[in-house]
Amino acid sequence: MAIDKVRAYLKQWDKDKDIREFDVSSATVELAAQALYCKPERIAKTISFKVNDSCVLIVAAGDAKIDNAKFKGLFKTKAKMLAPGEIEILVGHEIGGVCPFAVNDNVRIYLDISINRFDTVFPACGSSNSVIELTPDELEKYSNSLGWIDVCKGWQENQVEALNQLNSELAN
Repeated sequence: MAIDKVRAYLKQWDKDKDIREFDVSSATVELAAQALYCKPERIAKTISFKVNDSCVLIVAAGDAKIDNAKFKGLFKTKAKMLAPGEIEILVGHEIGGVCPFAVNDNVRIYLDISINRFDTVFPACGSSNSVIELTPDELEKYSNSLGWIDVCKGWQENQVEALNQLNSELAN
């Protein structure tokens, strides 16, 4: 099972014991947020793309969406997600458990800046009912990412809305 592979991979940093498993599914952003009793944006979703003949994983905040223009500007190709049948073969994890840990060789991993606004985030750990809580720096280290990129949209608007709501509450 992929979770066992992730657990063995994270053991090198003594983080294997920090993996949390649930009796319920955490396969989507919404389900993971419900299982954790946290806001969906703190879920670090891993999205898989085919770029030329290789696989690219982008880890982004739960409320972020891929900005096709930014993606094409960076990768010089249209954003094309992997088909469901390709994900386990190319990445090494099944849908619902795709994560940036213990992936197959030749998978390139990038982290979107949408994650950096949080002290900690929750990426999956290879199964549809597992997560680990990590700081953005830990996520960068443990994922062996190739770095931080800016290919998402939507999350900035949510941040502005949250600030406006906070200001309104403080004014009352």
